[in-house]
Amino acid sequence: MRTYLLAGASGGTGLATANLLAAQGNRLYIISSQPEKLRHLPNTYFLNGDFLDNNWEAENWPDALDGLVYHPGSIRLKPFRALKPQEFLADFEINLLGAVRLLQASLKALKNGQHASVVLYSSVAVAQGMAFHSSIAASKGAVEAFGRSLAAELAPSIRVNIISPSLTETPLAAKLLSDDDKVTAAGQRHPLKRIGKPEDHAQLCAFLLGETSSWITGQVIGVDGGLSAVR
Repeated sequence: MRTYLLAGASGGTGLATANLLAAQGNRLYIISSQPEKLRHLPNTYFLNGDFLDNNWEAENWPDALDGLVYHPGSIRLKPFRALKPQEFLADFEINLLGAVRLLQASLKALKNGQHASVVLYSSVAVAQGMAFHSSIAASKGAVEAFGRSLAAELAPSIRVNIISPSLTETPLAAKLLSDDDKVTAAGQRHPLKRIGKPEDHAQLCAFLLGETSSWITGQVIGVDGGLSAVR
């Protein structure tokens, strides 16, 4: 049994990942705004914390962690001319600084774990250059740079990898997928002709957390229906 900390696991990709890791027999510590969605999982414990103010209940923290996943994120799609500096800062807070705070709070436990692994989330928009994505791409690009730097600094005891998804059927993307026509159109933009499912990301995340990926670190891996690589 391995022990993992999941941040933001109450919906979409986070929920799919929690379900998969629990089914594999792992012990989970979860920070979530909706813990009621996860209380059915075996060997699962809940921590209180706020990614924006670094307020953690340290007395409940596990002594050792074998892995950590940071799921919280944002999708702020607006023309650059309409974006305010405060909105760029808000995206950096949730996408980057929240992960920084959680990792700093968890670093001792990760070092006490067995070949610990960290998984962060980026976006296909970082490498592709998509209109109306300037704020989210900027903050997720910072996540990629942060993840690679951390992978170098923490090797060989802790691995760090980044998953880079395209549009996925999650609550966060609900406004972009509000009817069947939008879902079909979004799918057609991908070489594999569909949008992502939370389980697509959960499977890769579980692999990166586990020992079978023990020679992989510092990588940004696309789960994007071929959008980043195939024309």
